[in-house]
Amino acid sequence: MTADELRSFQAPLKAQYRDCPETALVTLRAEGRIGENVTCKIETGKARVEAGLHPATGGDGQSACSADMLLEALVGCAGVTLGAVATALSIPLHNATIRAEGDLDFRGTLGVSKDVPVGFKQIRLNFDLDTDASEEQVAILLRLTERYCVVYQTLAHPARITVLHRIISR
Repeated sequence: MTADELRSFQAPLKAQYRDCPETALVTLRAEGRIGENVTCKIETGKARVEAGLHPATGGDGQSACSADMLLEALVGCAGVTLGAVATALSIPLHNATIRAEGDLDFRGTLGVSKDVPVGFKQIRLNFDLDTDASEEQVAILLRLTERYCVVYQTLAHPARITVLHRIISR
């Protein structure tokens, strides 16, 4: 895709969002149903994934770990955003590899120690770029990728989460 093609796809959306800001608010959804052997079958509308316990918490490694899926979502979003920004700015990007690594102390998840928080202690996002771009262009590319990557921004500035429930049978 060229920068002009990307602009032509996005121009009507940008105009619509400027004229009618309420149309820019989209609710994304994912749904899961608990399965056998401590799993959750997740239906996204695009693919079905079965999440399960990580081997460090007693899982068999056959199901996707939700923490791994979080890192995968970060990599996917950062990769798409990087490509879009490079395209929009006509920054030559021959290839790129995006990796995310996160440090997680499973003592928190398993309740072994109340002093250990549940969740990632640190996440590192790495970009290996094959480009002829200048250092200045690369700096702009990475700055704008961070700025416009939804998953990165959500992790960096957590969204408010509301937990609701209902009993559907007794």
